[in-house]
Amino acid sequence: MYERDVLAGDWRRPGRGTIPQVPAEIDLVVEDADGGFCGAVVACDKEAVTLEDRFGRRRVFPLEPAAFLLEGRVVTLVRPAAAPRAPRRSASGSVAVEGLRARVARESRIYVEGVHDAALVEKVWGHDLRVEGVVVEYLEGVDHLPEIVEEFGPGPERRLGVLVDHLVAGSKESRIADRVASPYVLVVGHPFVDVWQAVKPSVLGIGAWPRVPRGVPWKEGVIAALGWDLAPADAWRRILGSVTTYADLEPELLGPVERLIDFVTVPQEDG
Repeated sequence: MYERDVLAGDWRRPGRGTIPQVPAEIDLVVEDADGGFCGAVVACDKEAVTLEDRFGRRRVFPLEPAAFLLEGRVVTLVRPAAAPRAPRRSASGSVAVEGLRARVARESRIYVEGVHDAALVEKVWGHDLRVEGVVVEYLEGVDHLPEIVEEFGPGPERRLGVLVDHLVAGSKESRIADRVASPYVLVVGHPFVDVWQAVKPSVLGIGAWPRVPRGVPWKEGVIAALGWDLAPADAWRRILGSVTTYADLEPELLGPVERLIDFVTVPQEDG
């Protein structure tokens, strides 16, 4: 006679040492070893897994050893490993530096033509600039650029980058840029009449920036054409508030600003 009934106990479950552990990934189809409920994994936490059968019925089961069948084999379901967290991105698209403490400011500087330019650069590239210790100042008009460059005294460790509005061939801005150009001064620009146009129209829910007739102040003409009952300062707040990332800006501004940041932060060989 047998000393014990070989069919007694839970015959479906092998010894603990031989039971594989399987991550309870979403859509994995398993069967409850005790009750026979079969379904796909739709949720899993540290204590339980939720299965949904082909009729849409759901049941929650504790994550106990040897509690499930996978393709007829006894398994232990375990909570899947958490996916690595994607690095947080700054508004410019760069990897954000967590717990940032602004570094001591470099001697190099970036100048932009006006207050609105400075605000837009700060909103999108502010994090990057603080990481690099770059200060942004504004010109209050490109006519002052030669005097600013002379007073600044650019050199190998003291570079000057300048962002100019409406920098197109043959313009007053391009002639001034040519006058101050040197290995330690980089003047770049965008083709827009005003930096407002560097914001994509779709971000504001408009099809395109309006054309403003000659002789009409540009900002006021745009506001009137759009039907906004706003002063220019309030209109700018609306425009700036619509910008959240670099993707809201036109490439004609993105490229020049990135060039300036590289110029004043990346060591370059002289000559």
